[in-house]
Amino acid sequence: MKHSKDLSILSVLFLCCILLVVSCKKEINEKQHNPIVTELKSFPIKVHGHLKQTNTFSSEVVIKWLDMQNRILLQPVELNSSAEVFIPRFYSALGIALYESVVPGMPGYQSLYGQLINMPAMPSVVPGSAYHWAATANATLASLYKKFLINISAANKLAIDSLENALNAGYMVEVDALTFQRSSDYGKNVAQLIFDWSQTDGALNMYPPYVPPVGPGLWVPTPTGFSPARGVHFGDIRTNMPGVLNQNFPPAPVPYSTNSFSAFYINMREVYDARQSLIVSPALTAQVNYWRGTQGGSGYILWYNILRKVLTEQGNQAMLDKAALAYCKMGIVHKDAAIALVKAKFFYNELAPVTYIRSLLGFSTWNSFIPTPSQPTYPEIHSPQFASSAAVLSNMFGYNYSFNTNGISYLPGYSFNSFEEANQHGSISRLYSGIANRQAVNAGMWIGNKTVEYMNNHIKFLK
Repeated sequence: MKHSKDLSILSVLFLCCILLVVSCKKEINEKQHNPIVTELKSFPIKVHGHLKQTNTFSSEVVIKWLDMQNRILLQPVELNSSAEVFIPRFYSALGIALYESVVPGMPGYQSLYGQLINMPAMPSVVPGSAYHWAATANATLASLYKKFLINISAANKLAIDSLENALNAGYMVEVDALTFQRSSDYGKNVAQLIFDWSQTDGALNMYPPYVPPVGPGLWVPTPTGFSPARGVHFGDIRTNMPGVLNQNFPPAPVPYSTNSFSAFYINMREVYDARQSLIVSPALTAQVNYWRGTQGGSGYILWYNILRKVLTEQGNQAMLDKAALAYCKMGIVHKDAAIALVKAKFFYNELAPVTYIRSLLGFSTWNSFIPTPSQPTYPEIHSPQFASSAAVLSNMFGYNYSFNTNGISYLPGYSFNSFEEANQHGSISRLYSGIANRQAVNAGMWIGNKTVEYMNNHIKFLK
């Protein structure tokens, strides 16, 4: 019995040996005749990689670049007098390019090709191949900074290179070299296409000199510099969204009048009274200074800093996909709201409060608290930025999102119960500063809100 059992065990062992030899020979033959099989078994990421979606990457890359643009753009020496023309175009290109560079990793979303005016088709990703979407975003943003900010200081150019390289150093250890290069190249290709597209919007065209119309209630150069009108033809450039000016162009202001009982006179008298209140109210003075910023374009910068702060606070609740979507939406509406704003300013050509207050109210040496922009007053210049930003961020992060603005400016911040509350706080500061009447401020907010409403109804981000 024992002898029979031993034979059975030996038979099983012999069979196992035969199977092992056959299996080894098969594997050797596979390796000899199909080297890709060997590579796939040993290094799976080299060929197809691990396919990760955009929402698996943090928003750190966006936060870092938002911080960089804050440091650069808040330096007045880095921008010329056309800041109000440059900045909305710059932010628009950045936001759209960022979104387009990572949207292939967002399965429920689609490219904006075919929806934005004349926007080119984006390059295709390699099917089945992995992309490190944070590296792609880094390459996109770094490329556009270098293309747009060509006149900045050598120190700031070095800072841009340093940030790009520091982020890449971290990404290179997370994926193989082929995946990293594929991701970086894709981001650079997207950046080039969006930059080239942005340069054809008409902002670089040569326009005839502006001759302001003359007549009662119409704009004239304002103190203290009495400079010619700036940014006159920005209202003539190409919008991002087709048809948007049919919805976000504001209605006419109340008719000009010198009658002390007229709506126009009352509006201008309120500017004078509001400006005088700064003399006795340090709190109002601080409010005006806070939203004023340091130079042209600061209104945009403050709101992108609010986005940076929110993304930081949100952590893993706002990953790269959400950051790119918010940045893109803000960029789209900021440019289109700015175009409607300037177009309306030079269409209505309303005189500035300082002109009316000096000549009609009799306060011949009166000045606004901050310099009056060298443009017609209606609509006010900052309120479209504030209102459109608040509307986008409310849609993205909630209509009752409580936050404070500590750290978004060099000045002490404020606490708000919503983005809309921050918008109202910033927009009304323009009345107290003496540069615009309440009607002009309200018209600016109207433009901002209508532009966001139009985007929500006509631009499809989701497939």
